Amino acid sequence: MRLRVEFTTEPFDLDEAPAHALVAREVIETAGLDAVDVGPFGNTAEGVADRVLTAVDALLRKSLEAGATRVSLQVNVIGDVHGDGTAEGGR
Repeated sequence: MRLRVEFTTEPFDLDEAPAHALVAREVIETAGLDAVDVGPFGNTAEGVADRVLTAVDALLRKSLEAGATRVSLQVNVIGDVHGDGTAEGGR
C-alpha cells in the first residue's frame, strides 16, 4: 500500500523557519520517501506504508520535542503495491 502524508507544524513564523519546522523537514527528507514537497505552508510526501508511518511517528515525536505546539496531518491511501513493487494506477 502507498500513502501520502500532508502536514504542517505550528506556531508559524514568517520571518524564519522555527526549529520544529526544520526538524520536521529533516525527518521527511531523510525518511526515504518519494515525491517529497516541503514548503512554508504545507508539506507532502508519498511512499510505501511502512516508511510513511515510521516517518510520521518520528515527525510527531521530534517536532513536538523541538517546540511545535500543534501538528496537523492527514494520511491518505493512494494505491496498493503489487508483488513486483509497482503501485496500482501506475504510481
